[in-house]
Amino acid sequence: MAMLEIKNLQVYYGMIHAIKDVSFEVNEGEVIALIGANGAGKTTILHTVTGLIAAKGGEVLYEGVDLQKIAPHKIVSQGIAHVPEGRHVFSQLTVYENLLMGAYTRKDKSEVEESLENVYKRFPRLKERQRQYAGTLSGGEQQMLAMGRALMSKPKIVLMDEPSMGLSPILVEEIFDIIQSISKSGTTVLLVEQNAKKALGIADRAYVLETGKIVLSGDAKKLMDDESVKKAYLGE
Repeated sequence: MAMLEIKNLQVYYGMIHAIKDVSFEVNEGEVIALIGANGAGKTTILHTVTGLIAAKGGEVLYEGVDLQKIAPHKIVSQGIAHVPEGRHVFSQLTVYENLLMGAYTRKDKSEVEESLENVYKRFPRLKERQRQYAGTLSGGEQQMLAMGRALMSKPKIVLMDEPSMGLSPILVEEIFDIIQSISKSGTTVLLVEQNAKKALGIADRAYVLETGKIVLSGDAKKLMDDESVKKAYLGE
């Protein structure tokens, strides 16, 4: 059984049919990339998984449980973390306070402290700036904070929405190295990313989305060699 199964998903915004009969799965330990142009429906899928948007049809199964029957604020305690597009850090709180917000569902203080130390090891800059207000961080540092905050919930799967958006090429490299290290540590990753080349470079499998439909899927490295993918998304 796949860790996450999306079956025949249908999502509407009013009269607009945003997601049209989408089905895919994410297996434990994989990095899965969802690629496609702006407006293709990638973010909508992540929001439906985390309960921020209600589906009109289909199923969202996580470890066999239908997430649509669970309140959105309880989904994180199931082992699912979401790093949203645009980072959405709490700008008036310190880095340390932001990270603790990520662990709000956890009760064991010693385990939370251990997770905090692990986040600081993965993101040394966050440790350096732990007393700084999140709103004063650079874009790259805020992205690291959003990722670190998600890891504080000790998730089994992390949904990442456009982690490289607005970052310099050097920081993009760093962020993708971090995503790979998160995967190697045993956390499953579902990655939505406009930088198709970088996403396909680290993913195991990928799905290509166009106007709410999956039009291609398969091994990420093979998709990198697909002529239609090269032309549409890799600028080749």
